[in-house]
Amino acid sequence: MATDASIGARTLTLQTYDWEDATVVGCTGRLTTETALHLKTEVKALIQCKQKVILDLTDLVHMDSSGLGALVALYISAKGAKCQLQLVNLSPRIRDLLSLTNVLSVFEECGRCGTRMP
Repeated sequence: MATDASIGARTLTLQTYDWEDATVVGCTGRLTTETALHLKTEVKALIQCKQKVILDLTDLVHMDSSGLGALVALYISAKGAKCQLQLVNLSPRIRDLLSLTNVLSVFEECGRCGTRMP
Protein backbone atom coordinates (compact mmCIF):
# COMPACT_ATOMS: atom_id res chain seq x y z
CA MET A 1 0.00 0.00 0.00
CA ALA A 2 1.40 3.42 -1.00
CA THR A 3 1.80 6.12 1.60
CA ASP A 4 0.79 9.72 1.01
CA ALA A 5 4.47 10.67 0.71
CA SER A 6 5.18 8.09 -1.97
CA ILE A 7 2.04 9.07 -3.90
CA GLY A 8 3.08 12.74 -3.77
CA ALA A 9 6.55 11.83 -4.97
CA ARG A 10 5.05 10.39 -8.17
CA THR A 11 2.91 13.37 -9.12
CA LEU A 12 3.23 16.10 -11.68
CA THR A 13 1.38 19.36 -11.13
CA LEU A 14 0.87 21.75 -14.01
CA GLN A 15 0.10 25.44 -13.62
CA THR A 16 -0.82 27.31 -16.80
CA TYR A 17 -0.72 31.09 -17.22
CA ASP A 18 -0.17 33.72 -19.89
CA TRP A 19 3.15 35.58 -20.04
CA GLU A 20 3.87 38.16 -22.73
CA ASP A 21 3.01 36.48 -26.06
CA ALA A 22 3.11 32.91 -24.73
CA THR A 23 1.28 30.42 -22.58
CA VAL A 24 3.51 29.07 -19.82
CA VAL A 25 3.05 25.66 -18.27
CA GLY A 26 4.85 25.43 -14.94
CA CYS A 27 5.77 21.82 -14.19
CA THR A 28 6.21 20.73 -10.58
CA GLY A 29 7.18 17.24 -9.48
CA ARG A 30 8.25 14.26 -11.54
CA LEU A 31 7.88 13.64 -15.27
CA THR A 32 7.81 9.85 -15.41
CA THR A 33 5.91 6.90 -16.84
CA GLU A 34 3.08 7.64 -14.40
CA THR A 35 2.79 11.34 -15.30
CA ALA A 36 3.88 11.70 -18.94
CA LEU A 37 0.37 11.21 -20.33
CA HIS A 38 -0.93 14.01 -18.08
CA LEU A 39 1.64 16.44 -19.49
CA LYS A 40 1.04 15.36 -23.10
CA THR A 41 -2.75 15.67 -22.78
CA GLU A 42 -2.65 19.13 -21.23
CA VAL A 43 0.04 20.61 -23.47
CA LYS A 44 -1.27 19.12 -26.74
CA ALA A 45 -4.56 20.92 -26.12
CA LEU A 46 -2.65 24.21 -25.79
CA ILE A 47 -0.51 23.55 -28.85
CA GLN A 48 -3.62 23.35 -31.03
CA CYS A 49 -4.75 26.88 -30.15
CA LYS A 50 -1.57 28.80 -29.20
CA GLN A 51 1.39 30.05 -31.21
CA LYS A 52 3.94 29.77 -28.39
CA VAL A 53 4.01 27.42 -25.41
CA ILE A 54 6.76 27.51 -22.78
CA LEU A 55 7.38 24.60 -20.43
CA ASP A 56 8.90 26.02 -17.25
CA LEU A 57 10.83 23.18 -15.62
CA THR A 58 12.02 25.14 -12.57
CA ASP A 59 10.32 22.76 -10.15
CA LEU A 60 10.70 19.53 -12.11
CA VAL A 61 12.76 17.31 -9.83
CA HIS A 62 13.02 14.14 -11.92
CA MET A 63 12.49 12.96 -15.48
CA ASP A 64 12.77 9.42 -16.84
CA SER A 65 12.76 8.08 -20.40
CA SER A 66 8.97 8.32 -20.62
CA GLY A 67 9.19 11.99 -19.66
CA LEU A 68 11.83 12.49 -22.31
CA GLY A 69 9.57 10.77 -24.83
CA ALA A 70 6.70 13.05 -23.83
CA LEU A 71 8.82 16.14 -24.52
CA VAL A 72 9.82 14.81 -27.94
CA ALA A 73 6.19 13.96 -28.78
CA LEU A 74 5.12 17.47 -27.76
CA TYR A 75 7.87 18.97 -29.89
CA ILE A 76 6.64 17.00 -32.92
CA SER A 77 3.03 18.01 -32.26
CA ALA A 78 4.05 21.66 -31.90
CA LYS A 79 5.98 21.63 -35.17
CA GLY A 80 2.98 20.13 -36.94
CA ALA A 81 0.68 22.81 -35.49
CA LYS A 82 3.15 25.63 -36.26
CA CYS A 83 3.47 26.33 -32.55
CA GLN A 84 6.77 27.27 -30.94
CA LEU A 85 7.55 25.02 -27.95
CA GLN A 86 10.29 26.12 -25.56
CA LEU A 87 11.81 24.68 -22.42
CA VAL A 88 13.12 27.04 -19.76
CA ASN A 89 14.76 26.81 -16.34
CA LEU A 90 16.30 23.37 -16.70
CA SER A 91 18.08 21.89 -13.73
CA PRO A 92 21.62 20.62 -14.42
CA ARG A 93 20.34 17.04 -14.16
CA ILE A 94 17.51 17.54 -16.67
CA ARG A 95 19.85 19.47 -18.99
CA ASP A 96 22.36 16.56 -18.84
CA LEU A 97 19.66 14.01 -19.69
CA LEU A 98 18.52 16.07 -22.68
CA SER A 99 22.12 16.57 -23.77
CA LEU A 100 23.11 12.89 -23.46
CA THR A 101 20.16 11.87 -25.60
CA ASN A 102 20.81 14.61 -28.21
CA VAL A 103 17.44 16.22 -27.51
CA LEU A 104 18.81 19.44 -26.03
CA SER A 105 19.65 20.92 -29.43
CA VAL A 106 16.08 20.33 -30.63
CA PHE A 107 14.79 22.82 -28.09
CA GLU A 108 16.67 25.89 -29.30
CA GLU A 109 15.91 28.20 -26.39
CA CYS A 110 17.13 25.86 -23.67
CA GLY A 111 20.06 24.86 -25.87
CA ARG A 112 21.22 28.46 -26.03
CA CYS A 113 21.02 29.62 -22.46
CA GLY A 114 18.15 28.06 -20.48
CA THR A 115 16.24 31.35 -20.48
CA ARG A 116 14.94 32.41 -17.09
CA MET A 117 11.59 34.06 -16.75
CA PRO A 118 10.88 36.71 -14.12
